[in-house]
Amino acid sequence: FWPRLRALWSSENMSFAKVPEGITTKDEYDTCLGKLKFQDGLPDEPTVQKVYDNLDRSRAMHAFLDLIPLASMEAMRAGFASIGCDACHKACVFGSLMDSRSLWLTANTDTVYVGAMLDLQRDGPTVIEVPPSAGPGMVNDAYFRYVTDMGKPGPDRGAGGKYLVLPPGHKGEVPGGGYHVSQSPSYTNWVILRGFLQNGSPDAAAKMWKEGLKIYPLSTTSGPPKMEFFDMSGKEMNTIHSNDFGFFLEVNAVIQREHVDLLDPELLGNLSAIGIRKGQPFQPDARMKALLEEGVALGNATARALCFAPRDESTKFYSKDSEWTTPFVGGDHEWLIDKGAGGRNMDARTRFFYLATANTPAMIMKIVGGGSQYILSFRDEKHEYLDGSKCYSLTLPANVPVKDFWSLVLYDAQHRSMLQTPQISPGRNSVRHPDMKFNSDGSITLWFSPTAPNGKESNWLQTTAGKTWFVCLRLYGPLEPWFNHSWRPSEIKEEEADRKRKAPP
Repeated sequence: FWPRLRALWSSENMSFAKVPEGITTKDEYDTCLGKLKFQDGLPDEPTVQKVYDNLDRSRAMHAFLDLIPLASMEAMRAGFASIGCDACHKACVFGSLMDSRSLWLTANTDTVYVGAMLDLQRDGPTVIEVPPSAGPGMVNDAYFRYVTDMGKPGPDRGAGGKYLVLPPGHKGEVPGGGYHVSQSPSYTNWVILRGFLQNGSPDAAAKMWKEGLKIYPLSTTSGPPKMEFFDMSGKEMNTIHSNDFGFFLEVNAVIQREHVDLLDPELLGNLSAIGIRKGQPFQPDARMKALLEEGVALGNATARALCFAPRDESTKFYSKDSEWTTPFVGGDHEWLIDKGAGGRNMDARTRFFYLATANTPAMIMKIVGGGSQYILSFRDEKHEYLDGSKCYSLTLPANVPVKDFWSLVLYDAQHRSMLQTPQISPGRNSVRHPDMKFNSDGSITLWFSPTAPNGKESNWLQTTAGKTWFVCLRLYGPLEPWFNHSWRPSEIKEEEADRKRKAPP
């Protein structure tokens, strides 16, 4: 019996499963990391080091792309604190409008901004009293997620009202008294409102904010602190996140300050893997710091490609050959594809927050005669980047379809805020600049160059040799021809006659 059994078990008589080639590992691979080598599936030491470096570098890059909104809001909070706006009743206002001395992502020169930061961990539930006739306003959380609208698009519909923002995990009673109540996912929140010009002047809107806006902790309702306004028109202020190792310091500051449920476990896990974890010091060694710096460089390069050279054709606002693009890809303020069936369009979210701030569904709604609409152009009609040393023109056809007004502002491709030239307000709009000259057919042509073309001074926006730039066209109160594309601006055209004109020193 035993001899026969041993014979059956011998390797000569056993049948082994055939191993498909596709589930095995080759001895060598040529990759972007160089050669990866294995001995019967086991990686050698140089391969191990290469793939771990790549893993840490990749995690750093994805942290950058995923968390631009987080770092951007932290930069906003730090910017406000730097000028003294370190409590909810201390607000930053641009009473004479914003200009290029303030570094804000694609802010405008056309509305009177007022903003404040909320600290719901310190203050608890916080009240925002919005005056009547307020323009669009909103509250965003520490990850630039939408919390509520206020003013004209909000539940008060421009009639004014009281808003109550609750902290995450709030379990106390919610008072009556006609509050519009929202609960934020984070402790830090940004309040931002806009006031419209009247007869081209910001004065009425600035007065409205300074006399009517009130923000205070609910616990101080019987004796709220007096509002303080810091007028930042014409003053320096930086609210833009870092594109170097400082980015991770901004992210770490938020993780340490906020509660652990601010982000989902996948995002938190990626941060933990590169050394950022709540309650623990962020102290990368020399190797990790070098990989983080390389990862943020790759992330920054990717964000810039998504913004300025998008491959997604849905960024096109008009036809495929047009250079006018929309910042709101997908028509969803959460960047969900098919209401979430296709997941989240991460590239579209990265692109938006690398270029802009403020998140609300009102910005993507079709509101004929109300709200506002935006398009951007980074290139001329020949699909070349806009060069500050050259001369360009842009024509808006007659009867721009707006109820209120249109505006056009130039931005610096480096920091994505207003282009800095001797023209400190690098924009033109239809109510502030009535001296602009129209063409005989009712259209208007705008000019962009280092020096004004002869006779075009009133329609000229200054650029700088050696600087790239881009433009945002805004319509306030857009009408149906805007939405159905029966009206559209020209492409930006380089003027041949000015190609050889010597640029100023």
